[in-house]
Amino acid sequence: MTNNSLYNITIQQIKNKFGINYLDSGLDSNQVEERLKTIGLNKIPDNSGYSVLSLFLEQFKDFMVLVLIGAIIISGFLGEFDDAIAILAIVILNAIMGFVQEVRAERSLQALKELSAPQAKVLREGSIEEVPSQELVPGDIILVEMGDKIPADARIIKENNLKVNEASLTGESMAVNKENTTLQGKVAVGDRKNMIHMGTIVTKGRAEAIVTATGTDTEMGKIADLLQQSEDNKTPLQERLNDLGQWLVLICFIACVAVVGLGVIKGESIYKMFLAGVSLAVAAIPEGLPAIVTLSLAIGVQRMIKRNAIIRKLPAVETLGCATVICSDKTGTLTKNEMTVQQIYTIDQLFNCQVEGFDNPRLKRILEIGTICNNARLKRGSSLSGKINEVKDYVLGEESKKEVVGDPTEAALLLAADKVGLKKEDLRAEFSKVLEVPFSSSRKRMSIIGKKRGEYELFIKGAPDVLLERCSNYIEDGQVKKLTSRIKNKIIRQNEGLANQALRVLAVGYRKLGSNIDQNNLEKYENNIIFVGLVGMIDPPRDEVKSAIIDCKKAGIIPKMVTGDHKNTAVAIAKQLELLNKGDQVVTGKELSQMSDQKLKEQIDDIAVFARVAPEDKLRIVKILQEKGHVVAMTGDGVNDAPAVKEADIGIAMGEKGTDVTKEASALILADDNFATIVAAIEEGRAIYDNIRKFIRYLLSCNIGEILAMFLTSLLGLPLPLLPIQILWVNLVTDGLPALALGVDPADDDIMERQPRDKEESVFAHGLKWKIGARGVLIALGTVLVFLFGIRFTDSLLKARTLAFTNLVMAQLFFVFSCRSEEHSLLRINPLSNIYLLGAVAFSFGMHYLVLHLPFLQEIFNTTVLSRGEWGLIILVSGGSTLLIELVQFVTNLFRKNISLIDFKELISKT
Repeated sequence: MTNNSLYNITIQQIKNKFGINYLDSGLDSNQVEERLKTIGLNKIPDNSGYSVLSLFLEQFKDFMVLVLIGAIIISGFLGEFDDAIAILAIVILNAIMGFVQEVRAERSLQALKELSAPQAKVLREGSIEEVPSQELVPGDIILVEMGDKIPADARIIKENNLKVNEASLTGESMAVNKENTTLQGKVAVGDRKNMIHMGTIVTKGRAEAIVTATGTDTEMGKIADLLQQSEDNKTPLQERLNDLGQWLVLICFIACVAVVGLGVIKGESIYKMFLAGVSLAVAAIPEGLPAIVTLSLAIGVQRMIKRNAIIRKLPAVETLGCATVICSDKTGTLTKNEMTVQQIYTIDQLFNCQVEGFDNPRLKRILEIGTICNNARLKRGSSLSGKINEVKDYVLGEESKKEVVGDPTEAALLLAADKVGLKKEDLRAEFSKVLEVPFSSSRKRMSIIGKKRGEYELFIKGAPDVLLERCSNYIEDGQVKKLTSRIKNKIIRQNEGLANQALRVLAVGYRKLGSNIDQNNLEKYENNIIFVGLVGMIDPPRDEVKSAIIDCKKAGIIPKMVTGDHKNTAVAIAKQLELLNKGDQVVTGKELSQMSDQKLKEQIDDIAVFARVAPEDKLRIVKILQEKGHVVAMTGDGVNDAPAVKEADIGIAMGEKGTDVTKEASALILADDNFATIVAAIEEGRAIYDNIRKFIRYLLSCNIGEILAMFLTSLLGLPLPLLPIQILWVNLVTDGLPALALGVDPADDDIMERQPRDKEESVFAHGLKWKIGARGVLIALGTVLVFLFGIRFTDSLLKARTLAFTNLVMAQLFFVFSCRSEEHSLLRINPLSNIYLLGAVAFSFGMHYLVLHLPFLQEIFNTTVLSRGEWGLIILVSGGSTLLIELVQFVTNLFRKNISLIDFKELISKT
């Protein structure tokens, strides 16, 4: 049994389809048992098929990890057990972190299953009983009321003023009116008035309904199926590091074979050259690189936590840094996910409540009527998490948390009244409610009749066109006047103006009834109403989102709204946020369904707003953007967003109002639901990727310098300038703390003025490999130069090797400062902006100084003390090249950017 087009057939046809004999008795136990056997439980099965062991072993299949395992074996063979243990610790740590991330990702389906209500009220064999929701079957008759989470997809039989919040399924912010009707033609999920769906929440009224689908056949179940089918792709950073690992192994193999071969040819022993070759192999592979990458990302995570962003997967920050498109849901992401009164119209004035506030005597009567003619409830001081509707309000300058239970429109009226001190309980105490004529989709109005000081009075609110037909008078300056056609047209025009701003408009009025009423025919009193005013409300945009969108565009990132809400509302919000500009297109889900993938691919860059879309549409949009070469970030909060969030290159979930399934499918969670936090994450992502390039540049340049120094001396027929133990020491001293310190380097000032990286861009792009090679050559030449000086002028191989050894260390410690920026010269960077780097270099220099001066270390490392003159030579050779290159880059940047003399002086003063 399926629920295909069940909204198109009559209740009698529904009864026949599901074998229901009597609507007042429901299914019998035999029918339930049989259907449970054939259809299964009303739950989403776990088809992941993964085991804990397999997930853990997967962590060791990464190419870089295999290289590190090889380094462990080599280090152990050399007797460098400390080094081997350190590398092994890195491998295990990375495996554990990756394993934990994989396990957490698999929890997304479990979170989705938990959305269904644990218990359900069902009519069986003539009596109402509560059963576990997973035991529901198609054909069951369920009963739901305000506050209930709907346990399965169902067709409405009876309803009393039913409204359902379907934001978690469709993305629409306003509660939807439901009714028992038969729809014609194909209808989108969000417009199926006669259906209720699993996981959505009843905000008003009650209903009886026939279950039409359970488990994976529900709309929520279809989303789970989409979530299972989407794949986790490697991030750009992971792909770049994989390429780097292969490149390193190739270079290492060629260089080590060449060095060993040349050494053997010139007469060195095979054993000695083998040890030298293996030492070079360990040095050539920067085993600290994965740890440094992890640390750099972890530091980024800590920074983001302080800025209300929670990173679930370490590479997420870097991936966000190269995003070119952000697909953002509207409700709760760009907007506050709470209806708010924006404008109030009295016959003589239009009040903008966001500017003027509500504290105006002319508005008091309107707010009194809206508060009394209201079934929502306001609770103070309660938790904001996991509620039907949540609001934050500011009263007397202090944040006051309030929970509103009920219809969001009525909640907005309560909050507006609360801001001027009008409390529903106080007003109801004076105005005792006698009768209510409830709102319905056919009536489009609601009336309350109450008694105050012995006199009856009717308060009414509803659709302006309906209410105006029942008005005979209006109030102006406190006086009741005759409603003429001119005034009526004036009100109609004002209503149209508010509606064109995508505001939901309610009219309010009242009527005095005297001391006696006929309680058997209340609707007759809904005439001769005195019109009081119009109230326009909307789910407003977040205050900080507009500037965040502007910053995104400045950074070359295109924001797109992808929402299940109506077109007019989406367009109004998009225009307010400057997300929709001249020339941009707006496409609805219906129009999207008529577009081929090729046509969508051609137009998608020009589409700024996708409105009234289904979950499948969101997933399709993400995939088409990816086919166009975009790196896609998808923000979301509802369950309907989860498949697209998981499929996107970087999925972003809302922390406060997001569903569990979306959080588990995401890589980044915004704890404050603030779109502006995404901009901060983008900046952090770019900074982290820059820092990764910095220490790749540093580590590889240094390692190439070591290999080339060994290769050149072998080529010249000279003795080896470095012993295996010295090579390993250089690797330890320079590849450790200084490289780590680069991972915390602050971002360049202009980092958010650059265009996003191409996702196919190599980690060596923009000439990085040439910079690495050139600097490696300079380091090698300087080392060979001082080695030749030592051989020629000291006539001591011990002294010559100490000179070469020390020059290699110092050249790398000077060079680390050059790696702080690829765009700017070291002379333009504040040296105190990274005190960790200064400390790391000082510590590394101190360690090397001890190797040269402590006798027992001299014996281990085959070193000797250097004279002042020899230190001067090393400083000149190792530091001179760094200073020269930085001066050249500084001057080049001055001319390239046409910096004036005044700017030049300012830069000099800063440095």
